Amino acid sequence: MTANTGPVAPHRGFVTLSVMLATIIQALDTTIANVALPHMQGSMGATQDQIAWVLTSYIVAAAIFMPLTGFFSARFGRKRIFIWSVVGFTVASMLCGAAQSLTQIVVFRLLQGVFGASLVPLSQAVLLDTYPRERHGSAMALWGVGVMVGPILGPMLGGWLTEYYNWRWVFYINLPFGLLAWFGLAAYVHETPIDRTRRFDLLGFAFLSLSIGALQMMLDRGESLDWFASPEIVMEAMLAGLSFYLFVAHMFTHEHPFIEPGLFRDRNFSVGLLFIFIVGIILLATMALLPPFMLHLMGYPVIDVGLLLAPRGIGTMIAMITVGKLSGRVDARYKILFGLVLTSFSLWEMTRFTTDVTSWEIVYTGITQGMGLGFIFVPLTTVTFATLAPRYRNEGAALFSLMRNIGSSIGISVVITYLAQRTQVNHAAFADYLNPFSLALRQAVEAGSYELNSPQGLMAIDGEVTRQAATLAYLQDFRLMMWVTLAAIPLIMLLRAPEKKVAPAEAVAVMD
Repeated sequence: MTANTGPVAPHRGFVTLSVMLATIIQALDTTIANVALPHMQGSMGATQDQIAWVLTSYIVAAAIFMPLTGFFSARFGRKRIFIWSVVGFTVASMLCGAAQSLTQIVVFRLLQGVFGASLVPLSQAVLLDTYPRERHGSAMALWGVGVMVGPILGPMLGGWLTEYYNWRWVFYINLPFGLLAWFGLAAYVHETPIDRTRRFDLLGFAFLSLSIGALQMMLDRGESLDWFASPEIVMEAMLAGLSFYLFVAHMFTHEHPFIEPGLFRDRNFSVGLLFIFIVGIILLATMALLPPFMLHLMGYPVIDVGLLLAPRGIGTMIAMITVGKLSGRVDARYKILFGLVLTSFSLWEMTRFTTDVTSWEIVYTGITQGMGLGFIFVPLTTVTFATLAPRYRNEGAALFSLMRNIGSSIGISVVITYLAQRTQVNHAAFADYLNPFSLALRQAVEAGSYELNSPQGLMAIDGEVTRQAATLAYLQDFRLMMWVTLAAIPLIMLLRAPEKKVAPAEAVAVMD
């Protein structure tokens, strides 16, 4: 079977719209269900640990099956796999919404992760093949809107649907988007060549799956089980490390490995994987910290939290549109540097937050950070794939998305653990100042704010100390992410600038 040369210009817009819809429904589902978990817990009669499997099952399944994208696309055809993934994801979403027990929803979320794993990498590969090389920057800007904005808008949309309708609509919302994506893919996307001679490296896939699955389980359950004080976490860490070592050894010694080592001979691609790992840390780690900060310390209702965080996505879209217009005119490495500086600045601003911070300051820092991530993501994606051979695109896109997801999982685990540890340390440090010789404490007691002669008064003082300790811990987390962002700047020097080809097509609008 021979491949088509690609869609003609009038059809590029329909192809772009179709793959964007597929990207958005998958990206939304990484965060949209988080807000609805308490409502699911009450409906299913589950404990907090049990309901957490609704998230864990999806994350682990998506991580394990994402590397299969390259093999399945080569063996059965990219269009066929893409359509079946969209259909399976949509059906699994409807089953999640109709689930009547905890077991059912965990199983259906598992299926949702299996089918959704390939949606993002396939959409990226399709767009790279649909647009000529000189317009890859514009194409990746459009694709990045779905990838970056989806997780940001997820909590807001999930909160609104849960508040005014029902938690089941968090899953039902995927139906219209899934149907439109299916129709567009079937009508306008061209099939790729099928390689029926390609063999499946079962042992390599088994090693990689064990490593990714054990790592995701460790990251997801580590905080609740006190990390390496738990035998389960120790076992998962050992399994992840050993399986990864065996996978690497197998990859370089097997005649037909699951992932071809030739991928990593491309320097831009290898550096890009490390870069997107760091971007993954920053992208969702902040979103894991700001909602509880605003809910528990500032007293915002859920709906307001979603509305105040939404402008972050607007900043990302503005940046991506700007980057698309600058594609081919400004060195991608300069745009990445500007994005890192913007992101670092926004995190530095967040280290100055207090519980009295205004809504405008939250919105302003969110827009700034969103713009910074937008300036990083699109040129980084373009540079990463600029010199990669087309035959590696399916596997490369899957690894690119996998590294972003692993970075997000590690980032969330690190900042949540660091938050808990710093809260305890700060509480102990602040408590040392509460003694009979403390002038501030005596003045507060004399003013009638607190009393020392009753259990209720002592509890009130302890509550305020805990609140201040937690506030400082959040700021220390923001500072940690700022240093992680700054540490990524030297990686820019390892990237090679792609050949600069300014074609007449650059003058055309981003979408035909």
